[in-house]
Amino acid sequence: MIIQSIELCNFRNYEREIFEFDSGTNVLYGDNAQGKTNVLEAIFVGGTTKSHKGCRDLEMIRSGQKEAHLRYFAEKGGHLSKVEIHLKKGSSKGIAIDGLPIRNSHELIGLSNIIFFSPEDLGIIRDGPEERRRFMDMELCQLNKTYLYYLTQYKKVLKQRNALLKQIQENKAVKDTLEIWDGQLVEHGKKIISIREEFIESLNEIMKEKHKNLTGGKEDIDIYYKPNCLAEEMENRIFLEGERDIYSGSTSVGPHRDDIIFVSGNMDLRKYGSQGQKRTAALSLKMAEIEIVERTVGEKPILLLDDVLSELDRSRQNYLLENIKGIQTILTCTGLEEFVKNGINIDRTFEIVNGRKIRT
Repeated sequence: MIIQSIELCNFRNYEREIFEFDSGTNVLYGDNAQGKTNVLEAIFVGGTTKSHKGCRDLEMIRSGQKEAHLRYFAEKGGHLSKVEIHLKKGSSKGIAIDGLPIRNSHELIGLSNIIFFSPEDLGIIRDGPEERRRFMDMELCQLNKTYLYYLTQYKKVLKQRNALLKQIQENKAVKDTLEIWDGQLVEHGKKIISIREEFIESLNEIMKEKHKNLTGGKEDIDIYYKPNCLAEEMENRIFLEGERDIYSGSTSVGPHRDDIIFVSGNMDLRKYGSQGQKRTAALSLKMAEIEIVERTVGEKPILLLDDVLSELDRSRQNYLLENIKGIQTILTCTGLEEFVKNGINIDRTFEIVNGRKIRT
Protein backbone atom coordinates (compact mmCIF):
# COMPACT_ATOMS: atom_id res chain seq x y z
CA MET A 1 0.00 0.00 0.00
CA ILE A 2 1.16 3.54 -0.72
CA ILE A 3 0.06 7.13 -0.46
CA GLN A 4 0.25 8.73 -3.88
CA SER A 5 -0.25 12.34 -2.86
CA ILE A 6 -1.68 14.70 -0.29
CA GLU A 7 -2.90 18.27 -0.63
CA LEU A 8 -2.89 20.57 2.40
CA CYS A 9 -4.99 23.72 2.54
CA ASN A 10 -4.73 25.94 5.64
CA PHE A 11 -3.39 22.99 7.59
CA ARG A 12 -0.96 24.03 10.37
CA ASN A 13 1.52 26.46 8.72
CA TYR A 14 0.62 25.48 5.14
CA GLU A 15 -1.53 27.81 3.07
CA ARG A 16 -1.73 25.39 0.15
CA GLU A 17 0.72 22.70 -0.95
CA ILE A 18 0.60 19.40 -2.81
CA PHE A 19 3.05 16.56 -2.17
CA GLU A 20 3.35 13.70 -4.65
CA PHE A 21 5.25 10.74 -3.22
CA ASP A 22 7.38 7.98 -4.65
CA SER A 23 6.56 4.41 -3.64
CA GLY A 24 10.03 4.12 -2.06
CA THR A 25 11.91 6.47 0.27
CA ASN A 26 10.77 10.09 0.46
CA VAL A 27 12.68 12.68 2.50
CA LEU A 28 11.34 16.00 3.79
CA TYR A 29 14.33 18.09 4.86
CA GLY A 30 14.99 21.58 6.16
CA ASP A 31 15.66 23.51 9.35
CA ASN A 32 13.66 22.89 12.49
CA ALA A 33 10.18 24.43 12.89
CA GLN A 34 9.57 24.76 9.14
CA GLY A 35 6.63 22.37 8.87
CA LYS A 36 8.14 18.98 8.01
CA THR A 37 6.34 17.15 10.82
CA ASN A 38 3.08 18.86 9.82
CA VAL A 39 3.13 16.95 6.54
CA LEU A 40 3.47 13.64 8.39
CA GLU A 41 0.68 14.68 10.74
CA ALA A 42 -1.56 15.47 7.75
CA ILE A 43 -0.88 12.02 6.28
CA PHE A 44 -1.71 10.39 9.61
CA VAL A 45 -4.94 12.38 9.87
CA GLY A 46 -5.78 11.32 6.31
CA GLY A 47 -5.39 7.67 7.24
CA THR A 48 -6.81 7.62 10.76
CA THR A 49 -8.87 10.85 11.17
CA LYS A 50 -6.72 11.72 14.20
CA SER A 51 -3.49 13.56 14.92
CA HIS A 52 -0.62 11.38 16.13
CA LYS A 53 -0.16 14.00 18.86
CA GLY A 54 -3.72 13.69 20.08
CA CYS A 55 -4.43 17.32 19.12
CA ARG A 56 -7.92 18.74 18.66
CA ASP A 57 -9.08 19.59 15.15
CA LEU A 58 -9.01 23.34 15.74
CA GLU A 59 -5.33 23.18 16.70
CA MET A 60 -4.49 21.89 13.21
CA ILE A 61 -6.19 24.80 11.41
CA ARG A 62 -3.81 27.47 10.16
CA SER A 63 -3.61 30.54 12.39
CA GLY A 64 -6.17 33.17 11.40
CA GLN A 65 -8.29 30.70 9.39
CA LYS A 66 -11.64 29.11 10.24
CA GLU A 67 -11.19 25.82 8.41
CA ALA A 68 -8.66 23.48 6.83
CA HIS A 69 -8.85 20.86 4.09
CA LEU A 70 -6.89 17.71 3.25
CA ARG A 71 -7.12 15.69 0.04
CA TYR A 72 -5.39 12.32 0.25
CA PHE A 73 -4.94 9.63 -2.43
CA ALA A 74 -3.97 6.17 -1.16
CA GLU A 75 -3.68 2.80 -2.84
CA LYS A 76 -4.36 -0.49 -1.08
CA GLY A 77 -5.03 -3.90 -2.60
CA GLY A 78 -4.84 -2.40 -6.07
CA HIS A 79 -7.66 0.06 -5.30
CA LEU A 80 -7.07 3.81 -5.32
CA SER A 81 -9.11 5.82 -2.81
CA LYS A 82 -9.56 9.57 -2.56
CA VAL A 83 -10.07 10.84 0.96
CA GLU A 84 -11.13 14.40 1.68
CA ILE A 85 -11.18 15.80 5.20
CA HIS A 86 -12.64 19.13 6.23
CA LEU A 87 -11.66 20.57 9.61
CA LYS A 88 -13.80 23.43 10.87
CA LYS A 89 -13.69 25.34 14.14
CA GLY A 90 -16.69 24.65 16.32
CA SER A 91 -17.99 21.59 14.46
CA SER A 92 -17.16 17.96 13.74
CA LYS A 93 -14.82 17.13 10.88
CA GLY A 94 -16.34 16.27 7.53
CA ILE A 95 -14.99 13.24 5.66
CA ALA A 96 -15.66 12.00 2.14
CA ILE A 97 -14.33 8.85 0.47
CA ASP A 98 -14.26 8.87 -3.34
CA GLY A 99 -16.52 11.91 -3.30
CA LEU A 100 -19.17 10.38 -1.02
CA PRO A 101 -19.60 11.87 2.48
CA ILE A 102 -19.45 9.31 5.30
CA ARG A 103 -21.51 9.52 8.45
CA ASN A 104 -19.06 7.75 10.71
CA SER A 105 -15.33 8.47 10.69
CA HIS A 106 -14.74 4.80 11.54
CA GLU A 107 -15.49 3.97 7.89
CA LEU A 108 -12.12 5.52 7.02
CA ILE A 109 -10.07 3.48 9.50
CA GLY A 110 -8.14 0.69 7.79
CA LEU A 111 -8.43 2.19 4.31
CA SER A 112 -4.66 2.55 4.62
CA ASN A 113 -2.40 1.31 7.42
CA ILE A 114 0.07 3.84 8.76
CA ILE A 115 2.85 3.45 11.29
CA PHE A 116 4.24 6.65 12.80
CA PHE A 117 7.63 6.59 14.52
CA SER A 118 9.08 9.64 16.24
CA PRO A 119 11.48 10.29 19.14
CA GLU A 120 8.39 10.75 21.31
CA ASP A 121 7.63 7.06 20.82
CA LEU A 122 10.23 6.45 23.51
CA GLY A 123 7.34 7.49 25.71
CA ILE A 124 5.71 4.14 24.99
CA ILE A 125 8.46 2.54 27.05
CA ARG A 126 9.25 5.40 29.41
CA ASP A 127 5.97 7.10 30.30
CA GLY A 128 2.77 6.05 32.05
CA PRO A 129 0.20 3.38 31.06
CA GLU A 130 -1.88 5.84 29.02
CA GLU A 131 0.81 5.97 26.31
CA ARG A 132 0.94 2.18 26.05
CA ARG A 133 -2.85 1.86 25.91
CA ARG A 134 -2.87 4.49 23.17
CA PHE A 135 -0.32 2.44 21.22
CA MET A 136 -2.47 -0.71 21.48
CA ASP A 137 -5.65 1.12 20.53
CA MET A 138 -4.13 2.96 17.57
CA GLU A 139 -2.75 -0.20 16.00
CA LEU A 140 -5.68 -2.48 16.77
CA CYS A 141 -8.23 0.05 15.48
CA GLN A 142 -6.45 0.07 12.11
CA LEU A 143 -6.25 -3.72 11.97
CA ASN A 144 -9.50 -4.88 13.53
CA LYS A 145 -12.90 -3.27 12.85
CA THR A 146 -14.45 -5.40 15.59
CA TYR A 147 -12.02 -3.97 18.13
CA LEU A 148 -12.79 -0.45 16.92
CA TYR A 149 -16.49 -1.08 17.51
CA TYR A 150 -16.04 -2.50 21.02
CA LEU A 151 -13.60 0.24 22.03
CA THR A 152 -15.96 2.97 20.81
CA GLN A 153 -18.91 1.46 22.66
CA TYR A 154 -16.83 0.91 25.80
CA LYS A 155 -15.73 4.55 25.89
CA LYS A 156 -19.32 5.74 25.51
CA VAL A 157 -20.53 3.50 28.33
CA LEU A 158 -17.58 4.46 30.54
CA LYS A 159 -18.40 8.15 30.09
CA GLN A 160 -22.06 7.53 30.96
CA ARG A 161 -21.19 5.40 33.98
CA ASN A 162 -18.77 7.99 35.36
CA ALA A 163 -21.40 10.70 34.96
CA LEU A 164 -23.93 8.51 36.78
CA LEU A 165 -21.47 7.84 39.63
CA LYS A 166 -21.26 11.57 40.25
CA GLN A 167 -25.06 11.87 40.14
CA ILE A 168 -25.40 9.13 42.74
CA GLN A 169 -23.23 11.18 45.11
CA GLU A 170 -25.97 13.81 45.04
CA ASN A 171 -29.02 11.58 44.61
CA LYS A 172 -28.92 7.99 45.91
CA ALA A 173 -32.26 7.24 44.21
CA VAL A 174 -30.60 6.91 40.78
CA LYS A 175 -28.26 4.16 42.03
CA ASP A 176 -30.58 1.45 40.71
CA THR A 177 -29.73 2.40 37.13
CA LEU A 178 -26.00 1.69 37.70
CA GLU A 179 -26.52 -2.02 37.04
CA ILE A 180 -27.52 -1.31 33.42
CA TRP A 181 -24.27 0.50 32.68
CA ASP A 182 -22.26 -2.12 34.59
CA GLY A 183 -23.58 -4.87 32.33
CA GLN A 184 -22.68 -2.99 29.14
CA LEU A 185 -19.26 -2.06 30.46
CA VAL A 186 -18.49 -5.70 31.23
CA GLU A 187 -19.82 -6.89 27.85
CA HIS A 188 -17.60 -4.58 25.80
CA GLY A 189 -14.68 -4.64 28.23
CA LYS A 190 -14.31 -8.43 28.08
CA LYS A 191 -14.08 -8.30 24.27
CA ILE A 192 -11.39 -5.62 24.43
CA ILE A 193 -9.33 -7.59 26.94
CA SER A 194 -9.51 -10.73 24.81
CA ILE A 195 -8.41 -8.98 21.60
CA ARG A 196 -5.61 -7.08 23.35
CA GLU A 197 -4.33 -10.28 24.91
CA GLU A 198 -4.11 -12.02 21.53
CA PHE A 199 -2.49 -8.97 19.91
CA ILE A 200 0.26 -8.63 22.52
CA GLU A 201 0.98 -12.36 22.35
CA SER A 202 1.50 -12.15 18.58
CA LEU A 203 3.49 -8.93 18.87
CA ASN A 204 5.77 -10.46 21.51
CA GLU A 205 6.70 -13.35 19.25
CA ILE A 206 7.78 -11.01 16.44
CA MET A 207 9.40 -8.39 18.67
CA LYS A 208 11.64 -10.96 20.39
CA GLU A 209 13.19 -11.89 17.05
CA LYS A 210 13.59 -8.26 15.94
CA HIS A 211 15.24 -7.34 19.22
CA LYS A 212 17.60 -10.31 19.05
CA ASN A 213 18.75 -9.28 15.57
CA LEU A 214 19.07 -5.63 16.54
CA THR A 215 21.30 -6.38 19.55
CA GLY A 216 23.33 -9.09 17.87
CA GLY A 217 21.83 -11.68 20.20
CA LYS A 218 23.16 -9.88 23.29
CA GLU A 219 19.77 -8.88 24.71
CA ASP A 220 16.37 -10.48 24.88
CA ILE A 221 13.00 -8.84 25.38
CA ASP A 222 9.45 -9.78 26.23
CA ILE A 223 6.30 -7.70 26.14
CA TYR A 224 3.54 -8.69 28.56
CA TYR A 225 -0.08 -7.62 28.64
CA LYS A 226 -1.05 -6.49 32.12
CA PRO A 227 -4.85 -6.20 32.28
CA ASN A 228 -6.42 -4.26 35.11
CA CYS A 229 -8.53 -7.37 35.63
CA LEU A 230 -9.04 -10.68 33.86
CA ALA A 231 -12.01 -10.88 31.51
CA GLU A 232 -13.70 -13.60 33.58
CA GLU A 233 -13.27 -11.53 36.75
CA MET A 234 -14.51 -8.22 35.43
CA GLU A 235 -18.18 -8.57 36.34
CA ASN A 236 -17.42 -9.51 39.95
CA ARG A 237 -14.75 -6.80 40.29
CA ILE A 238 -17.10 -4.11 39.00
CA PHE A 239 -19.68 -5.18 41.60
CA LEU A 240 -17.16 -5.30 44.46
CA GLU A 241 -15.74 -1.85 43.68
CA GLY A 242 -19.17 -0.24 43.22
CA GLU A 243 -19.20 1.74 46.48
CA ARG A 244 -15.63 2.93 46.04
CA ASP A 245 -16.43 4.07 42.51
CA ILE A 246 -19.41 6.06 43.78
CA TYR A 247 -17.20 7.70 46.40
CA SER A 248 -14.51 8.64 43.85
CA GLY A 249 -16.90 9.41 41.00
CA SER A 250 -14.88 7.30 38.54
CA THR A 251 -14.64 3.69 37.35
CA SER A 252 -11.70 1.83 38.84
CA VAL A 253 -12.04 -1.49 36.99
CA GLY A 254 -11.71 -2.21 33.29
CA PRO A 255 -9.43 -2.09 30.25
CA HIS A 256 -9.19 1.72 30.43
CA ARG A 257 -6.67 1.00 33.21
CA ASP A 258 -4.68 -1.72 31.43
CA ASP A 259 -0.93 -1.63 30.84
CA ILE A 260 1.80 -3.50 28.99
CA ILE A 261 5.28 -4.22 30.36
CA PHE A 262 8.60 -4.49 28.52
CA VAL A 263 11.06 -6.84 30.20
CA SER A 264 14.69 -7.51 29.27
CA GLY A 265 16.80 -9.89 31.35
CA ASN A 266 14.10 -9.96 34.06
CA MET A 267 14.32 -6.15 34.25
CA ASP A 268 11.37 -3.81 33.76
CA LEU A 269 12.72 -1.47 31.09
CA ARG A 270 10.43 1.39 32.06
CA LYS A 271 11.81 1.47 35.59
CA TYR A 272 15.38 0.30 35.20
CA GLY A 273 16.36 0.37 31.52
CA SER A 274 18.96 2.80 30.19
CA GLN A 275 18.06 5.39 27.56
CA GLY A 276 19.82 3.25 24.95
CA GLN A 277 17.88 0.14 25.95
CA LYS A 278 14.60 2.05 25.73
CA ARG A 279 15.51 3.33 22.26
CA THR A 280 16.33 -0.19 21.13
CA ALA A 281 13.08 -1.55 22.56
CA ALA A 282 11.08 1.20 20.86
CA LEU A 283 12.76 0.44 17.53
CA SER A 284 12.15 -3.30 17.94
CA LEU A 285 8.50 -2.55 18.72
CA LYS A 286 8.05 -0.48 15.55
CA MET A 287 9.73 -3.12 13.41
CA ALA A 288 7.42 -5.74 14.93
CA GLU A 289 4.46 -3.46 14.27
CA ILE A 290 5.36 -3.33 10.57
CA GLU A 291 5.46 -7.12 10.34
CA ILE A 292 2.22 -7.68 12.21
CA VAL A 293 0.44 -5.30 9.82
CA GLU A 294 1.86 -7.18 6.84
CA ARG A 295 0.79 -10.54 8.30
CA THR A 296 -2.70 -9.27 9.05
CA VAL A 297 -3.60 -7.31 5.90
CA GLY A 298 -1.20 -8.93 3.41
CA GLU A 299 0.51 -5.65 2.50
CA LYS A 300 3.29 -3.54 3.93
CA PRO A 301 2.11 -0.40 5.75
CA ILE A 302 3.06 3.21 5.02
CA LEU A 303 5.87 4.24 7.37
CA LEU A 304 6.29 7.78 8.70
CA LEU A 305 9.61 8.56 10.44
CA ASP A 306 9.83 11.92 12.15
CA ASP A 307 13.47 12.86 12.79
CA VAL A 308 14.14 9.36 14.08
CA LEU A 309 17.58 8.86 12.53
CA SER A 310 19.08 11.67 14.62
CA GLU A 311 18.05 9.78 17.77
CA LEU A 312 19.72 6.49 16.76
CA ASP A 313 23.37 5.51 16.65
CA ARG A 314 24.91 4.24 13.43
CA SER A 315 24.17 0.55 14.01
CA ARG A 316 20.50 1.21 14.83
CA GLN A 317 20.21 3.55 11.84
CA ASN A 318 21.58 0.84 9.55
CA TYR A 319 19.24 -1.76 11.02
CA LEU A 320 16.22 0.48 10.54
CA LEU A 321 17.09 1.45 6.97
CA GLU A 322 17.86 -2.15 6.02
CA ASN A 323 14.52 -3.36 7.37
CA ILE A 324 12.32 -0.77 5.66
CA LYS A 325 13.35 -1.69 2.13
CA GLY A 326 10.26 -2.32 0.04
CA ILE A 327 8.12 -0.15 2.34
CA GLN A 328 6.96 3.29 1.30
CA THR A 329 8.69 5.55 3.80
CA ILE A 330 8.25 9.28 4.32
CA LEU A 331 10.79 10.70 6.73
CA THR A 332 11.94 14.06 8.02
CA CYS A 333 15.45 15.26 8.77
CA THR A 334 17.41 18.52 8.86
CA GLY A 335 19.82 17.63 6.04
CA LEU A 336 20.74 15.03 3.44
CA GLU A 337 24.44 14.73 4.33
CA GLU A 338 24.10 11.45 6.25
CA PHE A 339 22.22 9.81 3.39
CA VAL A 340 24.83 10.88 0.83
CA LYS A 341 27.75 9.90 3.06
CA ASN A 342 26.35 6.44 3.71
CA GLY A 343 25.18 5.81 0.17
CA ILE A 344 21.56 5.46 1.25
CA ASN A 345 19.11 5.48 -1.63
CA ILE A 346 16.54 8.31 -1.70
CA ASP A 347 13.77 8.23 -4.28
CA ARG A 348 12.34 11.71 -3.78
CA THR A 349 13.23 14.76 -1.70
CA PHE A 350 11.31 17.84 -0.63
CA GLU A 351 12.98 20.88 0.91
CA ILE A 352 10.63 22.63 3.31
CA VAL A 353 10.93 26.30 4.26
CA ASN A 354 8.28 28.02 6.37
CA GLY A 355 5.39 25.84 5.27
CA ARG A 356 6.37 25.77 1.61
CA LYS A 357 7.83 23.11 -0.65
CA ILE A 358 10.60 25.03 -2.40
CA ARG A 359 12.56 22.22 -4.06
CA THR A 360 11.98 18.58 -5.03
